[in-house]
Amino acid sequence: MQKKIYSLIDKAIFDFDMLKKGSRILVGASGGKDSTLLIEYLSNRLKSKRPYDDFSFEAVYIKTEFAKEFDPELMELMESWGTKVKTIEVNTLGRIKEGHKMNCWWCSTQRRKELIDYALKNGFDTLALGHHLDDILETFLMNMLEKSELDTMTPLFQYEKYPLRIIRPLAYAGVDMIKEHANESGWQQVTCTCDYQENSGRKEARKRLDALTDGDIVKKTHILKALMPTWER
Repeated sequence: MQKKIYSLIDKAIFDFDMLKKGSRILVGASGGKDSTLLIEYLSNRLKSKRPYDDFSFEAVYIKTEFAKEFDPELMELMESWGTKVKTIEVNTLGRIKEGHKMNCWWCSTQRRKELIDYALKNGFDTLALGHHLDDILETFLMNMLEKSELDTMTPLFQYEKYPLRIIRPLAYAGVDMIKEHANESGWQQVTCTCDYQENSGRKEARKRLDALTDGDIVKKTHILKALMPTWER
């Protein structure tokens, strides 16, 4: 499975020209399977010393009130890959305006803000996130059905305000494939997700996506390809 999923990541990186010469990449490490795969891939890619690769990367974990401590066993595993994860604590509840309620979107926005701030202050030109194929398509369904917008996360996004790009190298990788790879690699049991998880909209979108595609990654990929002409490259 590693060879198959790595080839999909290679293809996404090539198709969207994600790795620039001399890039300094900041990886958002969530402690989950998706960002763990991304860190594993980038670590292995640097070790393979491809003649055309010229980049470096570091990883940061944004810890909120709803997230567990970064798993020590997972931290040790990443250090064995040559990657040390820095932890930054953020008080997301303290940022909520009066009359508003905590939700996954707000927490995600605050964690993204911290990653962007850290990247800009420390000279990174690229922020790599672990969103995969299913994440992108679920977001598309949510925006279409709830906001009347044909919009979603893109594999490559360049900020206009900042000298920073966002890349999503797992854009072609399906969630089931990532789970299978994590199990085969032996690190699925040490990854985790947020304890809060109040995101009924995304859960509903996941059900709709499965109903639409029967869980078939080929059909999911067809939807992704249909969206590509709408993206600014």
